[in-house]
Amino acid sequence: MSLDPADLQYVREFVRQNSGIVLESDKDYLVQSRLHPLVRAHRLQSLEQLVAELRRSPQGPLRSQVVEAMTTNETSFFRDQRPFDVLRAEIFPQLIERRAQYRSLRIWSAACSSGQEPYSVALLIAEHFPELADWRVEILGTDIAARMVSRAASGTFSQMEVNRGLPAPLLVKHFEQTENDWRLKPAMRGKVTYQTHNLIHDQSPPGSWDVILLRNVLIYIDNRLKRSILEKMRASLRPDGYLILGGAETTLNIHEGFEPLPGTRAGCYRITSSAQPQGAACLA
Repeated sequence: MSLDPADLQYVREFVRQNSGIVLESDKDYLVQSRLHPLVRAHRLQSLEQLVAELRRSPQGPLRSQVVEAMTTNETSFFRDQRPFDVLRAEIFPQLIERRAQYRSLRIWSAACSSGQEPYSVALLIAEHFPELADWRVEILGTDIAARMVSRAASGTFSQMEVNRGLPAPLLVKHFEQTENDWRLKPAMRGKVTYQTHNLIHDQSPPGSWDVILLRNVLIYIDNRLKRSILEKMRASLRPDGYLILGGAETTLNIHEGFEPLPGTRAGCYRITSSAQPQGAACLA
């Protein structure tokens, strides 16, 4: 049985307030199909009963489960290859030169889903920047969905997942085959840490970051919340750091604190030139 319009509106607004995700009315079929597994998991009788439970206890266990059900977890290794090419050819060489005194890099993959993005960064560094082997390189992956964070931390991927974007030589070199899946070897798995994080409600992870990857997130969020998130990103970046968005995303007409990295056309941004310091960056 379908939800009535009032219940659907409640769910849409509940998801928007708790995650920033905007669900238009033409996605009502998707909302209902994604809620059905929760009905079964909680041994409820109907979608109506599920929404009634959510209304009764909006801060209860269903809160995170409903939000997680509505998140899109599409990802792959080296997704949209171009940003990784820019990291390899421009961003990391520049940062290595600037951070030579401190020998430290911090990279945050926000909304990392099942972990392919931060692991791709770790693989890129291992393959192309051996000089970083004795640096302190911190790679953090965060996601709103606890089940995705748990999956990412396991470093385990199906055959289909490793077939999507992962070059065969890297698979052979850095993964071990289990009975049905592939798992990153401990040395590589240990290069990335994971934690749950809500971009709307939570404070950014402590400290300042050299690179923040926030890809394919803003396309689901309204402009007011986009600006709020971008303001958090700007405050979290070191003054000469880099923000990488998805190919269909932009800061234009949303937040004036960023400008595109010249010539990259890969969703790469830096803090506007007028706001950048003239000397070396202070590391936090």
